Amino acid sequence: MSLKLSLPFPLPPPLLSFSPKFIPFSHPFKPLLTFNNSLNCRYSQPTAQPATPTPPPSVEGLAARVYVNHSIYKGKAALTLTPRPPEFAPLESGAFKVSKEGHVLLQFAPAVGMRQYDWERKQIFSLSVAEMGTIISLAARDSCEFFHDPSKGKSDEGKVRKVLKVEPLPDGSGHSFKLSVQNKLLNVDENIYIPVTKAEIAVLSSIFNFIIPYLIGWHTFANSIKPDDSNGVNNSSNPRYGGDYEWSR
Repeated sequence: MSLKLSLPFPLPPPLLSFSPKFIPFSHPFKPLLTFNNSLNCRYSQPTAQPATPTPPPSVEGLAARVYVNHSIYKGKAALTLTPRPPEFAPLESGAFKVSKEGHVLLQFAPAVGMRQYDWERKQIFSLSVAEMGTIISLAARDSCEFFHDPSKGKSDEGKVRKVLKVEPLPDGSGHSFKLSVQNKLLNVDENIYIPVTKAEIAVLSSIFNFIIPYLIGWHTFANSIKPDDSNGVNNSSNPRYGGDYEWSR
């Protein structure tokens, strides 16, 4: 007796059998991947930044100039000191020389009220290096006087007179600075007086002692000295600047 089973769904088709066969290549085998023993490093190149403008060359090599002053305020007037740098002229060799020494500008302004000064009426006096030396050397009872004619050697010579007098105060507490200006061109006749104590004189002397080498340009010479320039000052073509001129006679 035989049994027959009926299934609710048809059987799937039989799986196809596959037997691998060797298929020869007509061309030699070439690997798809190649390896190189050398090691290559890659890094990102930084984005170039815009170049900063280079300042024009100067004797000092400074990018910007700094302005300073020192002031003394009193009941009758105010006095402000401002240094002015020397002037340099280029030489054919590429070096520089001092063409004009610097100075300290004294500005006198009369008082018009309590701690109020009329700077529109200020009078100025350019103190030279030699005049600074005179003030530095003043003793307690010494005095000095400086005369300036800004138009000296010109057609207007004698029409502007400036006289600065530095005299000891009666009580011995310091010196008085008195500037007298007579300007016939502008019809000006001004006298400005300011007392300066011993302590303030000491400050002025310290300022003058410090700034004088800069006003005559000697700091630029010192900054330009290099160890390999031992023969740089021996300029036989110009006896004025020859370092060994005295010994070569």
